[in-house]
Amino acid sequence: MRAATYKTTGPAAEVLRIEELPTPQPGPGEVRVRLAFSGANPSDVKSRSGASNRGWNFPVTVPHSDGAGVIDALGAGVDGALAGRRVWVYNGQWERPFGTAAEYIALPAAQAVPLPAGVSFEAGASIGIPLMTAFHAVAACGSLIGRTVIVAGAAGSVGHYATQLARIAGARVIALISSPAKAAIARAAGAHETLNYREEDVASRVKALTGGRGASCIIDLDGAGNGRHYAAWLEFGGKAVIYGSNARDVSVPFGPMITNFVTMYFFIVYRLPAQQMRETIAGVTQLLEAGLLTHPEPALYRLDEIVAAHERVEAGANAKVLIQL
Repeated sequence: MRAATYKTTGPAAEVLRIEELPTPQPGPGEVRVRLAFSGANPSDVKSRSGASNRGWNFPVTVPHSDGAGVIDALGAGVDGALAGRRVWVYNGQWERPFGTAAEYIALPAAQAVPLPAGVSFEAGASIGIPLMTAFHAVAACGSLIGRTVIVAGAAGSVGHYATQLARIAGARVIALISSPAKAAIARAAGAHETLNYREEDVASRVKALTGGRGASCIIDLDGAGNGRHYAAWLEFGGKAVIYGSNARDVSVPFGPMITNFVTMYFFIVYRLPAQQMRETIAGVTQLLEAGLLTHPEPALYRLDEIVAAHERVEAGANAKVLIQL
């Protein structure tokens, strides 16, 4: 099979290659998926660049954890009814060397989730990290009926879904964006208000929009960049749900945080506990079956163009970067 690989971390153009690898065979309890699309996420790019150290080094790595396609082979002990099923996959390259940037992937059957009829493979390859992260983040905020939620990075893939989910849950959504184009994306996803953090005093605007209280929750992709603002942006007893950071260390002002009873909740979707993983997958499936979500605009690349795809993610895609297989 054809696959994208890297043998050492570094810049995309220097380390990514297209190779012929043996087509994987599913082991006991596994399925093989013939992939239609592979999703490229910021965490994939950070792993390839060496910016994030996940604690393992493989001789050869096929990147990407998300994808969608059709089950074409079954390992021992797997229900025969799964053969030929359309699926989306998650955690394809988590603690494993071979991810979805290839024509095939073999992985545990539980990580190949049925893709509801009418949901495209492009959307399926966008679900794993972005939609699962957004679902758990919104759930972690607690009841949102009549409350206000700040979504940072609302024009990105996670933010796009989080904006929709928070609004579905009954929240008023304030989207933090950095340009008029990103504001338009956030509004199309359902944001009630957009704040350009590069041009506006976010704390003042949030307080004005909430009658002086502040937001109930922030769903944040950059704990290091925004942590110092949580106490000013959130109401008394507010909560910051943090799924990413652009630096390794997060600093917050102790005094305002403790006097305002601010809670910080960190998580990484790859490592959701089993019960929360099941709840997330079930919830995502229900939303997809009901047709309640719009998906990020795809930016399609061929496998041969994976360097450009990774560079697009690094530059800030304003779209969901997918590799067409």
